[in-house]
Amino acid sequence: MAQYWLMKSEPSVYSIDDLARDGRTAWDGVRNFQARNFMRKMKVGDLVLFYHSNADPPAVAGIARVVREAYPDASSWNPKAHYYDPDSSPQNPRWDMVDVEFVEKLSNPVPLSTLKDTSGLENMLVTKRGRLSVQPVAKGEFEIVRKLGRKR
Repeated sequence: MAQYWLMKSEPSVYSIDDLARDGRTAWDGVRNFQARNFMRKMKVGDLVLFYHSNADPPAVAGIARVVREAYPDASSWNPKAHYYDPDSSPQNPRWDMVDVEFVEKLSNPVPLSTLKDTSGLENMLVTKRGRLSVQPVAKGEFEIVRKLGRKR
């Protein structure tokens, strides 16, 4: 059974337009244990709300799909990488990543303020624990956000 997720990226680092251009990407650089553990639960075919954080306004900008399940994030053991972690190594990887592919860019990005004010979205983690970069989303919440994002 498909699961649903929300994954955050700063648009200046990697945006929904970048994913549309690339078609597919490795979602690396997650350095929070809870977010990593959520990624470890992702399955091929799961759908993802692609959220632009640190944007004006922060908003769900599109939809992606998981195309490769969790595997070790090699950037964690590369001393020259931005997300290097000296406690991680190829023999004992501490961090994981997943691969996602582009599904669609929402014609109407759904800002955080709308998520907070929309009935049925009261329990979304993004409205309560805003800093978590990977988080589960209920199917009903996913459908509400997708519908809001497709409004003309």
